[in-house]
Amino acid sequence: MQISVIGLGYLGAVHAASLAKLGHDVVGVDVDPARVVALAAGKAPFFEPCLDELLSQVTSSGRLTVSTDMAAVAGSRVHFVCVGTPQRPDGQAADLSYVDAAVDELVEHLGAGEIVVGKSTVPVGTAQRLADVVAAARPDATLAWNPEFLREGFAVQDTLHPDRLVYGVPGDAAGQRATTVLDEVFASPLAEGVPRIVTDYPTAELVKVAANSFLATKISFINAMAELCEVAGGDVAHLADAIGHDARIGRRFLDAGLGFGGGCLPKDIRAFRARADELGAGDAVAFLGEVDAINTRRRTRMVDLASEVLGGMVEGAEVTVLGAAFKPDSDDVRDSPALDVAARLAELGAVVTVHDPQAIDNARAKRPELRYERDLEAALAGADAVLLLTEWKQYRDLDPERVGTLVAQRTLLDGRNALSRSAWTDAGWQYRALGRR
Repeated sequence: MQISVIGLGYLGAVHAASLAKLGHDVVGVDVDPARVVALAAGKAPFFEPCLDELLSQVTSSGRLTVSTDMAAVAGSRVHFVCVGTPQRPDGQAADLSYVDAAVDELVEHLGAGEIVVGKSTVPVGTAQRLADVVAAARPDATLAWNPEFLREGFAVQDTLHPDRLVYGVPGDAAGQRATTVLDEVFASPLAEGVPRIVTDYPTAELVKVAANSFLATKISFINAMAELCEVAGGDVAHLADAIGHDARIGRRFLDAGLGFGGGCLPKDIRAFRARADELGAGDAVAFLGEVDAINTRRRTRMVDLASEVLGGMVEGAEVTVLGAAFKPDSDDVRDSPALDVAARLAELGAVVTVHDPQAIDNARAKRPELRYERDLEAALAGADAVLLLTEWKQYRDLDPERVGTLVAQRTLLDGRNALSRSAWTDAGWQYRALGRR
């Protein structure tokens, strides 16, 4: 099938390459010339495991082509809209200007019976509004909504082998036709037995923000328990193990620590609250305000803990921060807890050195006042305190004895509860972690 993908950022680039891998002929369109040049050369403009290899394969085969010209979408049977919906600078609501601009330009090139498919995370009610825009420009075209559920670090796997597919379509013959076409697009994962849910526009729009809100709530819940463990003398890791054996709760995402960040969870739960307020249902999701607050408090607590282990003498202390990305296997520093903590310590006068396997360039662009070191051992040299704030595998695999020969003081703050406390304390380290004795 001939398919177009509008917007080649994180979502769009992965989606376009994966659709080409599934056997479709895909044209991607983006307004950023540098991004298009990189993708045309088979290189992702960001770090995502396996994506460069996939891009090289599908561009060299001719399955994926890219352009800055929206006219390139002409002739495609399906058009996926994958542009960003960041938080508005003047509030918590989502900025829909990129989605609106993409659809407004796209409809000028729509052909008879073509399908426009929204994948961007949008406030409920957006799909129907855009469906009206599409219908006004091309009455025989149809809009569907197909929310994405990508995890950074696993995006290629999540696209080629999703855990579910959701179609939001009109409840008429046009919706049935759109469903049939989407079944053709996703024939390969459907053949694997991937569950498919066909529903209306509002439900499809709510699925993504509801899923992210639930995940954020689970993370903040265990971090709230960590706060209690700290004052009560408990151990949140043991607590999480104990409640995680309850099948109704489960152990996943019950690892207490520095909390969530990135370009999805924080802005999605805020936009969800803002839209609920607009609809007069703000009380229903008011709890998300506390979820957000708990998450932010973890960063403050980590700074306080660093000050504590440094004896209150933060100014002039040599602090090594391991991690700048908001999560491992990513170079994304948007709303990164690790980078935020590093910046706060620097503001208090610490001499902060940041290491990250992939995110140094992005971190430097966002926080140029910090010191960065690409060599891990050089970053650790002379440290008065080491803070593990992003749980990259190479940090989890560190040898406590070897690291101990590099630092000035064997003081470790494990912001992700990712390391073996006994291994580090046996090597003579002072080990502290959020929510643990």
